[in-house]
Amino acid sequence: MKHDGELHTLTGAYALHALTPAEHEVFTGHLDGCPSCRQEVAEFAATAARLAGAATAPPPARMKDAVLHGIDSVRQLPPLLPAVGRQPTTFTAILRRKAITLVIAASIAAAAVLGGVTVRQNRLAEEARQQAQASERRLQDVGAVLAAPDARTVRGRTTGGATTSVVSSKQRDRAVFIGAGLPDPGADRTYQLWFDDHGTMRPAGLLTRDGATLMEGGVQGASGVGLTVEPAGGSARPTTRPLMLLNLPA
Repeated sequence: MKHDGELHTLTGAYALHALTPAEHEVFTGHLDGCPSCRQEVAEFAATAARLAGAATAPPPARMKDAVLHGIDSVRQLPPLLPAVGRQPTTFTAILRRKAITLVIAASIAAAAVLGGVTVRQNRLAEEARQQAQASERRLQDVGAVLAAPDARTVRGRTTGGATTSVVSSKQRDRAVFIGAGLPDPGADRTYQLWFDDHGTMRPAGLLTRDGATLMEGGVQGASGVGLTVEPAGGSARPTTRPLMLLNLPA
């Protein structure tokens, strides 16, 4: 290496560990007396760390298949052979090749980061859209039961004093549970609704708060509705005494 000016251009390659052992040794000695290069190396290293962290977003599921499918169509580069009569490669040419390699690597990293962020944003937007559609459908179903011409309501209280109501419609074959004043069921616990099929308890959904909840399943064959406290995630059969049992209209 002949000139300090050429050494100044190696800060990016040094931060990315892309120097040869000989270049690394010379440039490390240069860093001891060059504050500007030390600052550039620190900035390059910090940027590389942020790019690596951002690129940890999982790639799209179809990316691997697309790469494997298209790899056969990518033309391979010919081997590098010394040309007859060509002068030895200069240090400037080496720097130019390293700079091109670093630019390509940085472009690929940036594309991967931007692609990962875009995919994640699209996935989150799609999940939000699906959740909004599901909530809208539930509200419509609740409204349809409450407004059904044959809707019947039964009321009661839990053992803790919370008020409860069940509105059922045989035409709709659905029921809506309405609770008010239900306390927090506790850590790793949840309220669970049940249809009482003449002595056989059938799971009918979970409760997280007061309000109207569309019960899961139809009312046909059910003689009543129950409410229990169960482990988080619910149970296949009641594991605690019912907090409430209401008889459905015949």
